[in-house]
Amino acid sequence: MFPTRMVKLIAVVLERDRENVAKALLAEGIVEFSTISRLQEEPTETLRDGAAAVPGERYASLRQRVESILRPADIGIELPEVNDLENKVGMDPKEEESALEKVQGQIQAVRDRQRALQQEIMKLEDIQRHVDIYGLAMSEAAGGFGRSFITIRTGRMPQANVERFQEDLRRYPAVAIQASSDKQYANWVIIAMKRDAAHVDKLLAGVGWTQMDLAAHGPRLQADVAADLGTQLAALRTKQEETGREVSETVARHAPELKKMWVRLRVNELLCTVQSHFKHSARTTLFSGWLPASRRQSLSRKLKKATEGRCYMEWFSPRSDSDLKAFADVPPVQFRNPRLLAPFQMLVANFGIPEYGTIDPTPYVTAIYLMMFGVMFADAGHGLVLVLLGVTGLLAFGRLGRTVRNLLALLVWCGFSSVLFGALFGSYFGKDIVPALWFDFHGLVSGHPDSTSAVGSILDMLAITVYFGIAVIAMGLLFNWINLILKRKWFELVFDKGGLLGGWIYAGGVQIGRVMVQSGYRKLPDPADMAWLVGVPALLLLLKGPLHFFWHAKQSARRFTLVTPFWFAVEWSVEMLEIFSGYLSNTLSFMRVAGLGIAHISLMIVTFELAHMAQGQGGVNVFSILIIIVGNVFVIALEGLSAGIQALRLNYYEFFTKFFHGTGRLYSPISLRSP
Repeated sequence: MFPTRMVKLIAVVLERDRENVAKALLAEGIVEFSTISRLQEEPTETLRDGAAAVPGERYASLRQRVESILRPADIGIELPEVNDLENKVGMDPKEEESALEKVQGQIQAVRDRQRALQQEIMKLEDIQRHVDIYGLAMSEAAGGFGRSFITIRTGRMPQANVERFQEDLRRYPAVAIQASSDKQYANWVIIAMKRDAAHVDKLLAGVGWTQMDLAAHGPRLQADVAADLGTQLAALRTKQEETGREVSETVARHAPELKKMWVRLRVNELLCTVQSHFKHSARTTLFSGWLPASRRQSLSRKLKKATEGRCYMEWFSPRSDSDLKAFADVPPVQFRNPRLLAPFQMLVANFGIPEYGTIDPTPYVTAIYLMMFGVMFADAGHGLVLVLLGVTGLLAFGRLGRTVRNLLALLVWCGFSSVLFGALFGSYFGKDIVPALWFDFHGLVSGHPDSTSAVGSILDMLAITVYFGIAVIAMGLLFNWINLILKRKWFELVFDKGGLLGGWIYAGGVQIGRVMVQSGYRKLPDPADMAWLVGVPALLLLLKGPLHFFWHAKQSARRFTLVTPFWFAVEWSVEMLEIFSGYLSNTLSFMRVAGLGIAHISLMIVTFELAHMAQGQGGVNVFSILIIIVGNVFVIALEGLSAGIQALRLNYYEFFTKFFHGTGRLYSPISLRSP
């Protein structure tokens, strides 16, 4: 129900023990470091930051370079263990950098070849596209094409120069097709990129090239060019695949070495991060941080062992807001929920981190969210689909990160809730295949309610959701009172609109509403009862302004004047309006739970009506089945999203606003498992 109780450590150790202390702190991994704010009233010397022999940024840079090699190859990296702390001894960053550059050089050489092959493939593909669109266009070969990226030359050269020309032409993405030949000369079609035209012309000039029109060979040359282009592209793509495998093999060959290097670099980086929070004097090192109270003894033993008893530790455990004023920072918040509730903890953290020392609503959000979602999406068949989608997603995409896993797990939770409420209401893919365990919600919406059921109309269903809303709001008020008591805010506990008097007014309003409904909206409670239900607490709230004014008169810049009582009355009137209108709207807002449930059933009724209309006189056909399938998919997608959003909205704005102050910060210690 409450986050972990935290304690603050302020420690002083000798400078010579600094390295061992940093290792001990990192091995424990439970301290979130904070600023040294108070050690003595009048410090005798100025504390300074320690300068590491090797900056942590250098280790981080080398580590990221290792990751840039391993991650594209989908090679996993294991986080450091406690034993890996000893790898720090004797590590030389220059040697690590030299070894890393050697590996990167080998990989880069292969990738450069891969990139060159890709460029050649792209050029040949450009030529292929041109030939496919325009053909060889022999009559315009000499002039070329103003809008084309290629040039086409036709002519002949001496047979003795053919082999040398072909060898030289391999340096460029080009196609050379022999049209015909005799003992002395060979006729050729040369297709090259315009950007390489000058180089190709130089090669042709050196082999005795003579320009000629080979239009008579056009159809056969067109086929030969297409075949030659296909052959060259296939060969280049094969080489590219081989080069890609070579890159993977090179990375895999060096992977064990790189993974060990990553661990060494990460350990040193974290040690530098820990020591960056240290302050130094001439002979001592000081540090401060928050940790769970339950780990205090464990850390104390580790620090004494690391320093052989040469350390001084002062512990501080805040009990109230006044205690926290002695320090510049406030304790971080560590959730204590089971892993199964991680999806709902994510929903709470998305709204804000609860203030330290106040209630963590995660377990209650779990129950409230699932109940509201189940009522709004009450169909066992649709719920089973959500479960299957969530489980499949976890198996397929669970490695993508914690947020993705939590969302998919939330989908599974919501699916089970839908299955449960679908069974209670007797709905299975929009049909009452199995009798309802509680009442037939589908029959109630369609106008065929069960006369024997206690829930016999839509109004009864709306009333259930209103009672549910009253319970949720009452729980929020109770949590607010508990928080205010723990924080010793007695004035707010009594006079706040979410305090005891505000709760009294809300309870009175609920009783007035109950009497009105039972009388058919024809009468109110007796005037004497009305006075005790809302009149007395409203008048007591009138004292809030004057009491607050005189209580804080010394700290406030306001002065009492003749108009001050008028402002007290105005403030009271505005607050009373907020209380009555706010609580009324908050309560009635829960009727949307029933509204979404009715909409879900109505959409399924429409789906089956359309399918029935498509059947005609011939009975079930392909079209009716298709309508049913599409309708179910549509309802699952639309109503599932709507139910999830509305359940979240009701938690955030009707429940959290009664007690939740998202001003806390999440506990983030430095450890070997730090992200």
